[in-house]
Amino acid sequence: MTADAGRTADSEGRGRTRRVRWVAGGAVVLALALAGAATFASARGDGESGVPAADSADAGFARDMAVHHQQAVEMSLIVRDRTDDEDVRRLAYDIANTQANQRGMLLGWLDLWELPKVAPGGAGPMAWMEGGEGHGDHAAGHEGGHEGGGGAGLMPGMATKDELKRLGMLRGEEAEVFFLRLMTDHHKGGVSMAGACVSLCAVPVEKRLAKGMVEGQQSELGLMRDMLAARGAKPRS
Repeated sequence: MTADAGRTADSEGRGRTRRVRWVAGGAVVLALALAGAATFASARGDGESGVPAADSADAGFARDMAVHHQQAVEMSLIVRDRTDDEDVRRLAYDIANTQANQRGMLLGWLDLWELPKVAPGGAGPMAWMEGGEGHGDHAAGHEGGHEGGGGAGLMPGMATKDELKRLGMLRGEEAEVFFLRLMTDHHKGGVSMAGACVSLCAVPVEKRLAKGMVEGQQSELGLMRDMLAARGAKPRS
């Protein structure tokens, strides 16, 4: 083989390699695009328009749970600065981090669906559940007398403004116990709401998120019960 022939062969070989790499790279990009489209479609809903209705369980759960999660993040950040106990601080960090991320997903879906983040027609919290505010476990978390009063219109398990103010005034073990009691109520309410979405929501990816919320918060309920017992306390009835 002459030198010119060798250079030609090398050039053709490099050309084939570049073409193979281009095709392989194109296949990867196509696969990623298809995966992204599938994720997008799964969050678009199952109706003819591909978008849940503004008054659907999917939209209602996303709106209400985003608000519910925001309070959990707020309480966790408050207690983080009111105690030096590493176990409580670690739990507070986990709750804040998890629920902030989930809240972002819920609000992102509302943006994706081009739906308002406020219930249409002045509907109150929990109207998306069967029977509206009188449904099932809606009162969970309000029974047992939240000390601040004014619980009307709050979602299940949410603390009142007075309770949040009190949490911010306590320190040490008193803050830990009050936080654990408030968050226990909050998680019970969250489990009730997420369980309703598992039953009522239609968008598969949202139902999976709601199921994960139920499982995760039930696990944390057991942990908080043990942490209260270690402090000689119990959840509120």
